[in-house]
Amino acid sequence: MDDVGRRELETLRKMVLTWKNSYIQWAPSDGEGDFLVDDFLGEIEECMYPYLRRLYICNYITEQDLREFMEFCYGQARELSDMLNVGQKIIKNYEKEGSHA
Repeated sequence: MDDVGRRELETLRKMVLTWKNSYIQWAPSDGEGDFLVDDFLGEIEECMYPYLRRLYICNYITEQDLREFMEFCYGQARELSDMLNVGQKIIKNYEKEGSHA
């Protein structure tokens, strides 16, 4: 990975963490926050993955970098799910059937 890729991934990492913190703040008090995990994963799939793919195509990051970053994203979704106590079903579906698979 070159310097441009490294800087971009660091910026994207901060963005994902900011999104996750926002979703935590939006959690309803009744424990029905599964839609938030689904929305978070949707943002990752719609916003992050295409940008990461473009970084890969332009040779700023390697395929391994792309995979590791997506694993980081799914890890953040698992943490959000745990914080909201909604289980792992939604995340497993995205990991298995995500648009990047």
